[in-house]
Amino acid sequence: MSARSVVDKVGVYFRGGFGYPIFMAMKKPYLKKIEDIGGIVVWIVDGQFVRKNIDEEFTNFGQHYRFPFIPKGEFWLDREFGPGEQQFFIDHLLVEYRLMTSGMGYDQALEKADAVERRERRKTEFIKEIRSLKKTAIIGDIHKRLLRKYSSRLKVWIIRGELVRGLFFIDFTEGGHDKVYHFVPENEVWLDDDLGPRERKFVLLHELHERFLMSKGWTYSRAHRDASRAEYFCRAHPDKLEASLRQEMSKTRALSPVS
Repeated sequence: MSARSVVDKVGVYFRGGFGYPIFMAMKKPYLKKIEDIGGIVVWIVDGQFVRKNIDEEFTNFGQHYRFPFIPKGEFWLDREFGPGEQQFFIDHLLVEYRLMTSGMGYDQALEKADAVERRERRKTEFIKEIRSLKKTAIIGDIHKRLLRKYSSRLKVWIIRGELVRGLFFIDFTEGGHDKVYHFVPENEVWLDDDLGPRERKFVLLHELHERFLMSKGWTYSRAHRDASRAEYFCRAHPDKLEASLRQEMSKTRALSPVS
């Protein structure tokens, strides 16, 4: 039976996570069919549900050869909270899917798809206008809203993710901080405005934990994996989230001013 048949009949998905594969019954993540492109169906899906129950690494969009739980012939787009990027994501997926269907590896297909997406983004007048500004002005435009509840010396910002992807790093998703991205100002954590309000705290937990560990000398890959474990635990046990956030904020405040 195909993956799609399983979904249609009983709503069962395969979940890998950090441990052993399991099967579990769950609601479907599909929210809205938006387009059919040459036999490829483009769906808006509940990304939070996918990350909690299927694969926490799912970000803004995906296709079968990157995420095998997505049926062949389907593109999944997380519902947008920062409008205006759907077409860029679809352009990317069309290239990536076509090349991987023909046998190209993911890394090479991703590079070519990124190039197409970057070209399309640079065509927009919005990006052209922003590029003419000085960096300090650009950062000011990228900053959208300061989350004062979670900010002290370390500032936590909701940012305009579309600008970051168009100007600095096309693969920026969900969040980031100054220990990973050179374009993020010192002592800042950024959360993509594409994230829904329910998602922000989980991503913030990940970024705070990862940044703390990197401030202590951990490599990015090691810190990222440990942060993913913390995030995944709280997604499975949301009642632990607030306490975990308070703990990470306390650890951050205890860091020396140069960290």
